[in-house]
Amino acid sequence: QVQLVESGGGLVEPGGSLRLSCAASGFTDGDYAIAWFRQAPGKEREGVSCISSSDGNTYYTRGMRDRFTVSRDSAKNTVYLQVNNLKPEDTARYYCAAEPLGQKAVSRLFRLCVIWDAEFSSWGQGTQVTVSS
Repeated sequence: QVQLVESGGGLVEPGGSLRLSCAASGFTDGDYAIAWFRQAPGKEREGVSCISSSDGNTYYTRGMRDRFTVSRDSAKNTVYLQVNNLKPEDTARYYCAAEPLGQKAVSRLFRLCVIWDAEFSSWGQGTQVTVSS
């Protein structure tokens, strides 16, 4: 069973930076898409970024590429989200999620990480990011 544990959140002043971590375990053979989402109180959940475990290709939703960077450490089974120049509007709980890609990896990856209209089956508990002066 896939387990995801986020860490690295906290209170930061506007303009500051954080690096969030998503430690994964329980993966079986095959490739996965691992994504970061965020949700603020009273707001819809939104995707932030996505990364493929097979080739490390990265994907971002609109407006995220300039200040958010996703990366991986395959040896540690960990995915990171570097967030820079944080704004109060970035305040949210940040989650990581994973979904196996299966044999049709390209099409699955497209739906999961490019057009963002497919569901992720595994989720972490989230880590809170609060941006305030």
